[in-house]
Amino acid sequence: MAELLLLCVGALAGLIAGSFIGLVGERWPRGEQVIAGRSRCDRCRHVLGAAELIPLVSYAVQRGRCRHCDTAIPLRLPAVEAIAALIGVGAVAAAQTPLDLAWAAAGWALLALAVLDLRAFWLPNRLTIPLLATGLSFHAAGGDRLAFLYAALGALAGLLSLWAVAGLYELVRKRPGLGGGDPKLFAALGAWFGIGALPVILLASAVIGLLAVAGMSARGTAISGETRLPLGTLMAIGAGVYAVYAVLVHPMPFGVPVP
Repeated sequence: MAELLLLCVGALAGLIAGSFIGLVGERWPRGEQVIAGRSRCDRCRHVLGAAELIPLVSYAVQRGRCRHCDTAIPLRLPAVEAIAALIGVGAVAAAQTPLDLAWAAAGWALLALAVLDLRAFWLPNRLTIPLLATGLSFHAAGGDRLAFLYAALGALAGLLSLWAVAGLYELVRKRPGLGGGDPKLFAALGAWFGIGALPVILLASAVIGLLAVAGMSARGTAISGETRLPLGTLMAIGAGVYAVYAVLVHPMPFGVPVP
């Protein structure tokens, strides 16, 4: 019963976090304040009441539409809430110590970055840098020197590797190929998951990217050298794949790389 209660708490925390992440994903790219101001319908500008802001429930009850102008509510909003809830449940289920619950916050930060990159090709320093710092702090607080070494090496390798790729691409193609936030996000992933996880995350990201391109092509979208993909979003998904693998397939503490 106690374990079930904790899982419910994790899900509830995730739903709340997901609702906020959805708000960030909508407002921040438009240059709007995230905290200030009441939530409104983007079309009719009606201020939403408390009953219209219950994560997942309000969307289901309203059948995915605004009660006042019948405009469709973007499916991405409840999807983000559901993913955030799964992150909360997963972190609680996998936690071996109270400190391990920090993985929930890391997962929600990654989700926010994934949403922002998908929506606006933007990985703000205000999220990537704290994610990097907290990853190193997490392993330092855990007291495992080897895990902290893996984390520090992961942060350095993640930063330098994508910086090198970006520089080489720009040198050859005479135009930027990566955003400035991508190396910082990869460094943050190295800080949390350890250096040994980086190749797996990058491989998973590449496979997911190829599947996305195939899907775009199947829908009739023209693919060229100018086609942009949100690498930050792909890396966040790749990190999620690695996390599931680490917990379910190859049991080991988070942050320790695959042998």
